[in-house]
Amino acid sequence: MREEGRFAKPPYNFAMSTIRAFIAIDLPADVKIALGQIAATLGDGLPRGAVRWVRPEQMHLTLTFLAETPVAKVPAIQSAMDTIAAQQQPFALALAGIGCFPNRRRPRVVWVGLAAAAGSGESAPLLALKAALDAALTPLGLPPEDKPFRAHLTLGRVKDEPAAQAVAWATPVPRLEVPVTAIHLIESQLRPDGSVHTVRHTSRF
Repeated sequence: MREEGRFAKPPYNFAMSTIRAFIAIDLPADVKIALGQIAATLGDGLPRGAVRWVRPEQMHLTLTFLAETPVAKVPAIQSAMDTIAAQQQPFALALAGIGCFPNRRRPRVVWVGLAAAAGSGESAPLLALKAALDAALTPLGLPPEDKPFRAHLTLGRVKDEPAAQAVAWATPVPRLEVPVTAIHLIESQLRPDGSVHTVRHTSRF
């Protein structure tokens, strides 16, 4: 994931009416490295091509997937992010085990979970942050997805469900911390060799 410099080229192609975007929390380098190692370990036990693994540098915690977003709405989105961030205090999450969506009998997405750093279970500050984002974006015509939010870091997307059922779900996950001090608006450009993520705005707590 790359970030445009303050005086870099214009951040958007205004010939385009929309951008594909999401709001996310970035991960420390050591966490991305650990997630890459976990994915490699899981991949060693599966047939080649059974799962399309996410590149470690692309891993992040998605808070809100905005999909195709009108460029005209971007300033209002950035303003809402800044307002929410100004009301937040930094907090921390921790890696918490391997799972999948929708279930192990029909795995389609393999992920590592996240929990409160000081124990187990959901993080109240994270849920409050997510709720604040949803409340601020809905009046902009950007309602939340119609499924419950579950904090997770996607490791890979399954291409062969029967083969992926052999994932070693008990593979150890180090309880590394993920400090949360900012949220990022990220543009995702789909290309034949994979998506390219560019940070378009950062709101720091």
